[in-house]
Amino acid sequence: MVDDTLTKPAQGALAGGRLGVFDIVFFVVSAAAPLTVAVSSAPLAFLVGGIGAPGAMLASGVVLILFAIGFTAMSRFVRNTGAFYAYAAAGLGKPIGVGVAFITIVAYAFLCICFYALLGFYANLTFAHLLGIDLPWGVWAVLSILVVGFLGYRRIDVGAKVLAVLLTAEVTVLLVISLAIVFEHGGTLVEATSASFDPGNVFLAAGSGALFVFGFGAFLGFEGTVIYAEEAKRPDRTVPRATYIAVAFLAVFYSFTFWALTVAFGAKGVIDLANSKDYEEMMFIAGDRALGAWAGVAMQILIVTSFFASVLAFHNACARYIFSLGRERLLPRVFARTHPRMSSPHVASLALTILSLVAIVLAVVMNSDPFLGIGLWSYAIGVAGLVFAQGVAAVSVIGFFWKDRRGYGVWRVLVAPILGAAGLLGAFLIIVTHFDLVSGVEGPINWLLIACVPLVFGGGIVLGLVMRRRSPERYAALTQSVQVVNAEEVAGQE
Repeated sequence: MVDDTLTKPAQGALAGGRLGVFDIVFFVVSAAAPLTVAVSSAPLAFLVGGIGAPGAMLASGVVLILFAIGFTAMSRFVRNTGAFYAYAAAGLGKPIGVGVAFITIVAYAFLCICFYALLGFYANLTFAHLLGIDLPWGVWAVLSILVVGFLGYRRIDVGAKVLAVLLTAEVTVLLVISLAIVFEHGGTLVEATSASFDPGNVFLAAGSGALFVFGFGAFLGFEGTVIYAEEAKRPDRTVPRATYIAVAFLAVFYSFTFWALTVAFGAKGVIDLANSKDYEEMMFIAGDRALGAWAGVAMQILIVTSFFASVLAFHNACARYIFSLGRERLLPRVFARTHPRMSSPHVASLALTILSLVAIVLAVVMNSDPFLGIGLWSYAIGVAGLVFAQGVAAVSVIGFFWKDRRGYGVWRVLVAPILGAAGLLGAFLIIVTHFDLVSGVEGPINWLLIACVPLVFGGGIVLGLVMRRRSPERYAALTQSVQVVNAEEVAGQE
């Protein structure tokens, strides 16, 4: 009997049946980079937002679960590797779909550049400190671009196996450190818990808005589950399960590790440390106290691999968006080519590799600081663009099911998506009003940076409208690669 999940895909198609539930989970959770969030975002969240940081992480996860409830319902009817493009086009119309597709690509590309720069920064520190190899950050960044480009060029399941190893290592170390802290400081559990999850500290404190900037930023890339629908085994089941597992895991894991820091230093002590000159060492100090010097060494190594795993996940996601828009002829058609043997979007992947290489080389030539000069502001644009795209996608779910719930209840396809959309669009407004916290710069430059989001989104909408008027044949051909199935077909597949 032939296993049809592994049959050779048609020319120009991605390789189907390659990814299981946990393969996709590894891609999504790796994109979120749990170790980098715990090491870098936690101290900043406590510094500018206060003691409610653990609760804010959990609350952000709840909003995203509400979004995922409708998002995964729609994934059973709309399948395309250009996820947000396909969803927005099906739920809100083709021009909105084009707009959200371009803002998503721009956001992913900026995040790739950001993580290459930060990877180079931390690799320089780690290798110099542990091995005495003091190479400039740009060298490490370029090397990582070449390795990611090689993996992105190959079959998707090769990258999934690499991410599985790296992600398991970083999560294990953080979990061991957090558990050791809890067992060692049992006397502060009640104080830490009541302070961390007090609604007044989470939602009503002076820094609550800032907490949710870091909260939603910590879940970047979770929507990537639907990007891999064309390459998944039984996508009607695999994609929803992977989405719920990824979001629930991240929400609980982030909240737990942030809470463990509160346990380690006490409710007052963690805020005092966050306001000291050593705030960036918070997780390293906690690990060293709980387990000894080896924990700090392990985290120095794993923060490099964490950034590598994150940029590999974002590279794969962005390449598939470029591939999808090439297939739709919104980008040059050459991007729609797949490798004849590996069925990977190799042209799109190569183009993204070249773009990243050019950006990093220019930063090196201009003597830009990898952290402040390129890392933070590119991260800020990526976060803002992606959260905005998530909000539009949530609205598109409502539009898709508004007239026909396709057998689902009101809660799943209308009420939960409305709550999720309100939360995500509210989060975008919070990010806009607190943009300086993410970008690391002050003044009018922040408005220029954030303007990238509406300008790119609006430009995509205008492109769609102009195409509808001037090239009706091309406009009619849009979304032809988007597989939209009816309720009967879904039921038959089950």
